[in-house]
Order: sequence, then C-alpha cells, then structure tokens
Amino acid sequence: MADNSGLTGAPLGIAIAVISSFINGSTFVLQKKGILRSRDKGCSYLTDVVWCSGTLCMIIGQVGNFLAYNLAPAVIVTPLGALGVLFGAVLASWILEERLNVLGKLGCIICCCGSVVLIIHAPKAVATSRQELEDGLSDPVFVTYILLVVLTLVALIVWVAPAHGTSNIMVYVAICSLLGSFTVPSSKGLGLVAPDVFGEGQSSVGTVALFLGLLGALAVSILIQFFFINKALECYSSNIFEAIYYVTFTSTVIFASALLFKEWMGLTVTDSFAMLCGLTTVCVGVILLRISQEAVITWKEKKEGKKTD
Repeated sequence: MADNSGLTGAPLGIAIAVISSFINGSTFVLQKKGILRSRDKGCSYLTDVVWCSGTLCMIIGQVGNFLAYNLAPAVIVTPLGALGVLFGAVLASWILEERLNVLGKLGCIICCCGSVVLIIHAPKAVATSRQELEDGLSDPVFVTYILLVVLTLVALIVWVAPAHGTSNIMVYVAICSLLGSFTVPSSKGLGLVAPDVFGEGQSSVGTVALFLGLLGALAVSILIQFFFINKALECYSSNIFEAIYYVTFTSTVIFASALLFKEWMGLTVTDSFAMLCGLTTVCVGVILLRISQEAVITWKEKKEGKKTD
C-alpha cells in the first residue's frame, strides 16, 4: 500500500510543484518592482503594495512547495523550479522592461527540455517512515554535513556579508542556497512526523520534540532567506540573482536530500545519468537566460568587417 500511495502521490506532487514554480517565479520580479517604486517615493518598500503582493506570492509558493515535497521526491521537485525562472524572465520583460533576446528565448527552450527529462526519469516516490527520518537525521555523514553548513553560514552572515555582501553577489547567494539544506528537508520531515503528532492516540515526547525542532528549523531558515533575498534585490539585478540562486539552491537541496532521504537509491544507472544530464541542461538554460539580459546580439558584424576591408 505504501508503494501505491507513492505512485499516486508523485504525479500530484509534480503538478503542485509546477504551479508553485510559476507563482514563485513572480516573487522576485514583484519584490524588485516594489523596491524600485519605494526608492522613487523615498519610503520603505515594506509599505509598497507591489512588494507585499510579491511577498504574498512567495508565501503561497512556499505552501505549494511544502505539499509538493511531501508528495514527490525532492530531487524532482526542486529542479522544476526552472519553470519559475522561465516565467520570471517573461514577467520581468514586461514589468521591469527587461528585453528577452534570441539568447534568452533559447535558454527558455533549454529549460523546458531539461525539465521534461527530469520528469520522465524521476524516481518513484517511496514512502518514508518517521523511523527512517530519525535514522537519517542521526546518520554521521548527514550530521557532519549539517555542522559544516552551520559553520559556513555563521561565517558568511557574521563576517563576510557585512564586508563583501554589497560588492559580491555570491555572498547573498551562498547564504540563501545553503539554507535550502534546512528548508526542504524540514518541509518533508514535517509531513512525515505530522500524522504521528496530530493522529489518533497520544504522541511520544520524542515525536513532539522532533516535530517542533523541524518546525523551528523551517521557520528560522525561511526568515533568514527572506531577509537576505531582499538584501540582494536591493543591490543586484533580480535576473542575475535569481539565475545563480536557482542553480546553487537546486544543487544544495538535491545533495542534502540525497544524504537524508536516500532518494537516489531508487534510481537505475540510466535514470541517474539522465537526471544528471537533465539537471545540467536546466542549469545551462538558466545561465543562458540570464546572460541574455546583459548580452547584445547583432547580425551585422560580418558586413561591417567587409566594409573595413
């Protein structure tokens, strides 16, 4: 019965992930627009209607992601965020008046192709129990990884960000991406523990403590991400930030989920290779999409060369 529920839940999780991706794709654009509007008015962006609508979209998108992560493997839900990048690029060309040239359109097509490959070769959603979650959380490899992430985040937030955050975009990107090691596993973990906490019968103290710990980790990581995302949007282009953030966030989440939930174990060698190719394709498409924002493409270079001769 567990396998059947996994099989029926995976398509629904993928569908929710796609919808959430489009909603999330509008968040950075709307928040950036709100920041620009408030800057022109000389007031705080916290009171801007457009910025608030972007924040609302972010909340709705995160709720959708929470449902998707509990219905489908994280290794397929996270890469589907490329569709949000695609939608964000189109929306930015309209709201922020950022044109989408041939290179950008090519990037959009590549993103779609990569996402299709990921969906076709996605691992089946295998039901994971609370006990398996606890075993994964106590795994020495995962514990070591989390400790390294925490130490890196402390160094970035306390020392690196104040000194280099406004001059190097990778500082804010690294902070937000590394926090994905907490947000996504916590979201999926809450879905596994919640039935034992709110179901019939009395829950053990350990189960309640695990639920509260995951909930706290999720809340803190989301709030820190929210803060530094807006810090980045104040200093950098939303297009460039979203592109780099997507690639690094996806890589971090897939790695953390692979360590905790062992979702890669259900893949064959062919599917694993296909998913790696699909992820690479998506990342290349996103990079092309964002490079197009700064690139100037002309078809007259050869003609001008002939004239000079």
